[in-house]
Amino acid sequence: MTKHITGTRKEWLAARLELLEAEKELTRRSDELARRRQELPWVRIDKEYRFETDQGSASLADLFRGRSQLLVYHFMFGPDYTAGCPACSAIADGFDGFVVHLANHDVTLSAVSRAPVAKLQEYKRRMGWTFPWASSFGSDFNFDFSVGFTQEQQREGGIEYNYRREEVFEWRPGQEGGGEGAEADFAAMSGTDVATYTRERPGMSAFALEDGVVYHTYSTYARGLDGLWGMYQWLDRAPKGRNETNLWFRRHDEYDRR
Repeated sequence: MTKHITGTRKEWLAARLELLEAEKELTRRSDELARRRQELPWVRIDKEYRFETDQGSASLADLFRGRSQLLVYHFMFGPDYTAGCPACSAIADGFDGFVVHLANHDVTLSAVSRAPVAKLQEYKRRMGWTFPWASSFGSDFNFDFSVGFTQEQQREGGIEYNYRREEVFEWRPGQEGGGEGAEADFAAMSGTDVATYTRERPGMSAFALEDGVVYHTYSTYARGLDGLWGMYQWLDRAPKGRNETNLWFRRHDEYDRR
């Protein structure tokens, strides 16, 4: 027998209508936040960034692919990883489905990671993805947009992520930053240790291109990426919600076939 509260259809409808008012308010608030994002001042980018893509070397302006807007997903895949971050991979599973719609609305979506382009191409083939993915290996791009950090920053407490300065990373003798919990599991699944794994961080940044000039318009990190997780939007509407008591998801080719 279920442990959840049960009731009549009439009781359900009364509770649902009350919830509907809260949902409508959240929708209105979300619309207001979207407007405020679009009203942020644009910051001109004069620094020259170079990327490696499937088509060869590219500038930041080239990543727009002839469109006026660019959305970059900062995908955690460092040079020393053997595979992309499982969490970023779960988010990216949805990219191919709507990248074509964005492209036909003057918006290019591209992932960017520090791993060399050959690693990205191999992983794309494994995952069956086709969306654009550029390598920023050798560039300051990830560091400048607060999604890539050095070992020195970890040791000295110089990491500022999600607009906050973090505490000094806890270095454990003989483990090179080994740890416990989901972070350690994700690191192992990416073929590296926790210290190396956490020198990469997830995020997304938006850019505009006008008269040949690129502008940075928006960036978000951590829980600010929640809306991009397609599976979580569905789970938030499922009877048991996210129901997370441990690390439950894998890359889509790592589940048991049933």
